[in-house]
Amino acid sequence: MGNVTTTQPHLEFAAPRHETVVVSTLRTTGIGVFLCLLGVLCALGFGVDVGPNVVASFTVNYATSNLVSAFTVHTEWVSIALGGLCLLLGIFLIIRPRFRFPVILLSVGFLATLFCLLMWAQRSTPDLPMSLGGFVTGSLSYATILIFGSLSGAMCERSGVVNIAIEGQFLAGAFCGSLVGSAVGNAASVDMGYLAGGVAGIAIGALFGAILAYFALRFGANQIIVGIVLVLLATGLTGYLNFQILDVYQNLNAGNVALPIGIPYLDQIPLLGPALFDQNVYAYIADVLVVVVSFALFRTRWGLRVRAVGEHPKAAETVGINVIRTRYKSVILGGAIAGLGGAYYTLGLAGGFSPGLTGGLGYIALAVMIFGQWRPYRCLGAAALFGSMFVLQNYLQVYNTGINNALLVMLPYLVTIVVVTGLVGRVRPPAADGIPYSRE
Repeated sequence: MGNVTTTQPHLEFAAPRHETVVVSTLRTTGIGVFLCLLGVLCALGFGVDVGPNVVASFTVNYATSNLVSAFTVHTEWVSIALGGLCLLLGIFLIIRPRFRFPVILLSVGFLATLFCLLMWAQRSTPDLPMSLGGFVTGSLSYATILIFGSLSGAMCERSGVVNIAIEGQFLAGAFCGSLVGSAVGNAASVDMGYLAGGVAGIAIGALFGAILAYFALRFGANQIIVGIVLVLLATGLTGYLNFQILDVYQNLNAGNVALPIGIPYLDQIPLLGPALFDQNVYAYIADVLVVVVSFALFRTRWGLRVRAVGEHPKAAETVGINVIRTRYKSVILGGAIAGLGGAYYTLGLAGGFSPGLTGGLGYIALAVMIFGQWRPYRCLGAAALFGSMFVLQNYLQVYNTGINNALLVMLPYLVTIVVVTGLVGRVRPPAADGIPYSRE
């Protein structure tokens, strides 16, 4: 018994901190085929079909960015060139299916296709240049709330608890953030209101996380069912309270948006400067949380324990880790992060609460988490992808592309289905994810 006691802690610290990334040749080949299809679409649909002598006008200017003159590009030839690039990248992945970083090439192909689509959309309104700076900034604004949600999901699922309730935590955080933020802002100062609203969002998100953890861990209830019930509860409750409180006392839904805080010199970089370095405090907090959560999960003793109870709880229990307590803490922390994301949506983006305003962003955040393979830093690119879809639908409506608005509203959710089912491929969640655990 003495040998067991002295060696078990050593085994815990000796566990690998880095997870092995397995390259799926089938997935890589599928991405290659998809890139080839994108290449054909760009070259033929956005290039040849537009016809000769058609140009698209763009501007990089946005917010505090340095002034950059508007520029025009030849739609047909640029689309054909970018389509050819997508074809080359796709053929490369088909020939080299063991390439370790297919997502990087997929990102390049996606950006090329997106630019071709924007050129195609702008062709009908040559006198209205399209703001690339506004597009990038808007995309990252939507990506911020998805970062909060994906971090929440990763925190919970790394410990073995499925958090379907992110949408409900978003709604609850958005409502409480707007209510408390407006009340404190009216009584004290707007800046204090933003702080109080964020704290209120964290508190209500943690409460919803505690409810999820209690039913899932105390009674072994189906975690997906509990999560859905919490979403329905938050939807109905916030809708009712909005009717009873915010509609009556409109000063408690003031519609204030946190002002951006520019980082000197960096916020002057064209295109990316305002998007990355001229954001409000909530966006900076999201960036910091990515680093903190990633470090905590993969570089600390606490993170090792969280991942242990998510992979093999019985083995974790044998080395003295309290599985239930660890899962409680992770789920409550995850709920708090999602609640803060909801507060960001009203205080940092939308400016006020309205029933159902998150519109399924909590579920898309789960898709971001899966696409990022439960690794916080990988969720950044996925969040930017889905965030750009929300801005893209607005741009396509403004530039009168002729596509029905109802179809444009479907765009973010359609891309979610395509990415998760077709491009992510087979992913491996934590082995004990969603499986109830009880001490023997």
